[in-house]
Amino acid sequence: MDHNPVIEKIKKLLALSKSCNEHEAALAASHVQRLLSEHNLAMADIETSPKPEKADRVETTVSRTLPKWVRHLCAGVSSAFDCQAIHHPATGIMSFIGVGADVQIAAYTFCHLDKTIRRLSAAYMKHQVSVGIKNRHRELIRQSYYLGAVSTINQRLAAQKRETPITPGALIPLKEGLVKQAISEFGNIRTVRSRRSYINNGAYSEGQADGRRVGIHRGIESGAEGQKAIGR
Repeated sequence: MDHNPVIEKIKKLLALSKSCNEHEAALAASHVQRLLSEHNLAMADIETSPKPEKADRVETTVSRTLPKWVRHLCAGVSSAFDCQAIHHPATGIMSFIGVGADVQIAAYTFCHLDKTIRRLSAAYMKHQVSVGIKNRHRELIRQSYYLGAVSTINQRLAAQKRETPITPGALIPLKEGLVKQAISEFGNIRTVRSRRSYINNGAYSEGQADGRRVGIHRGIESGAEGQKAIGR
């Protein structure tokens, strides 16, 4: 198959992905990933511009204290798109660190999934959980649902990465080095370890089932709000 027209289109989209307009950039980046997947191409197949020299940062606003399910979601999304994320508790800012289009896609995907999971949880709690349940038990059910949904979504993201790797093998060490260098500029970073959670099995299973139906790309295509791209 002649991939030349597709490669030319990808080149144009790659140029757009560097746009100062964050929504245009993210939309272009999402189309690049879609075309690569549809035509079984890797970035190594594209006559790319010179190798990247630095990582980029995209910031989005979250809460100052992150629930366990949000931390897990952030970790899953970051891994899927070869990025790292740092939460700043003092400001409630989440910084995604990555190279090129990867970081735009990671940030927008995280925002889309965060919003979608919250919406699905609200619907589940409204229609499936009795109003008379004590608040403490209701919160256990809610958090169990969140964790179930995220567990399935993270599995799907990991499977997608295995099927269509974001980074060609030769570029992996380069990207990892650039990301590591950018993270070092933040100074000392504290690692938060998740404690064991009590789970409501029914709510967890419902979350898992709903997580299988969540679109994992539409957040980029629809354009999430609240992100700011910062060149490093």
